[in-house]
Amino acid sequence: MSQGHDLALEGSVVAVAADRGHHFSKPVQERIILVEGHGVEGDAHAGPFVRHRYLARRRPRLPNLRQVHLIPAELFAFLAEAGFEVAAGDMGENITTTGLDLERMPLGTLIELGPSAIVELTGLRTPCVLIDRFRAGLKRQVLSSAETGPAFKSGVLGVIRAGGPVAAGDSARVRLLSSPFRVLPAL
Repeated sequence: MSQGHDLALEGSVVAVAADRGHHFSKPVQERIILVEGHGVEGDAHAGPFVRHRYLARRRPRLPNLRQVHLIPAELFAFLAEAGFEVAAGDMGENITTTGLDLERMPLGTLIELGPSAIVELTGLRTPCVLIDRFRAGLKRQVLSSAETGPAFKSGVLGVIRAGGPVAAGDSARVRLLSSPFRVLPAL
C-alpha cells in the first residue's frame, strides 16, 4: 500500500455480503453487522484468531488480521472491459465500496462505515488459485504489471476497530494516519 497522496477520502458502500461457510463467493445481504475485534457477524472469517483455512491449519493462534474484506466496485468495470462479469460478493468480499482507492491506502488507514463502524486496513488481499477456479484467467487480470501502485487489484483486508451495522448506501469515510509507520504484532 502506498503513502496515500491524492487519495479520495469520501465514498459509499455499494453492497455488503457474508457467508457462514468457507466459499469463494458470498451472497449479498441487506445489511451486515461488524463486531469489534471479531469481524462480520455470522461470516466464516470472523473471530479473534486467523480463519483463513491455509493459515489456520498451520498457525491457528495467529491474530486474525483478515476479519473483513473490502473491494472497490470500480474493479468490476475494469474486469468487464477484459471480458469478466463479476458482481458484488463474487470475489468473497464483505463490503463493496465506490469512490475510494482502497488498494492505494496505507496500512493502518481507518475507514468509517455507516453510522458507527470503523475498519483498520491491515493489507492487500492476495489472490490465490481459487480466483481462477471461479473464473478461468481472472487471477492474471488482478495482478498488477505496473512498477508503481499496488501489486494486486483484489481489495484490502482489515480488522474491526468499532462495530455497527453497514448497508448499501452508507457512507465510507477515510481517516489517514498522521504517520506512515505502524507497529504490527509479531508473527
